[in-house]
Amino acid sequence: MYNFFVDGVQFPVAPAELSTKINGRNETTVLMNEGEVNIIKKTGLTDIEFEVLLPNVKYPFSVYPNGFQPATYYLEKLEKLKVDDKPFQFIVNRMMPNRNLLFDTNMTVSLEEYEILESAENGFDVNVRIKLKQYKAYGNKKINLKAATKASNSTSTAKTATKAVVEQKRPTTGKTTPKTHTVKDGETLWAIAKKYLGDGSKYTELAKINNISNPSVIKAGQVIKLG
Repeated sequence: MYNFFVDGVQFPVAPAELSTKINGRNETTVLMNEGEVNIIKKTGLTDIEFEVLLPNVKYPFSVYPNGFQPATYYLEKLEKLKVDDKPFQFIVNRMMPNRNLLFDTNMTVSLEEYEILESAENGFDVNVRIKLKQYKAYGNKKINLKAATKASNSTSTAKTATKAVVEQKRPTTGKTTPKTHTVKDGETLWAIAKKYLGDGSKYTELAKINNISNPSVIKAGQVIKLG
């Protein structure tokens, strides 16, 4: 059983295909005595493409952890992700028939584009073709220049040396993490992990602590241990 999550929201029907393209950044050049050579560089950002079915009726094969939602619910989510211009987590996991986790793919991505496909063959359902791109965080560092004065042994002339100190600020919240959380309607384990642990991918840790066999299914009123 496959589960697809976009920013903590699970698609009711897992896509039949998933295309993952790992882009290369190698360059070729010609050296005078060596001829053509290949300069190997770090890989580029990964491109992800898939097409997902958004039902407007509840099928036996569809999954709704927090109750049935129509196609418009997921379309509004995609629109918000595109308008916000912020990265989010894309998770694909596969469950064994005994509900054990077989693998878990977790990547920070941006929504590049999505295309809504409507066809009479799909009835009232909607197909959406989605393109994602891997996102890597970046930021600026603050450099403080400090002057240090040294006296020469041979003369009384003072020499000043400039020392660069790189400081990277860390956010401080001053908040303490509670020991438990009571699940509210519509919440997912991924969203709870992101809220309290600062990383949605740690939902697997919460599942293990709370003996949850299927991390995609939690109920309102359920008490989740956070550590």
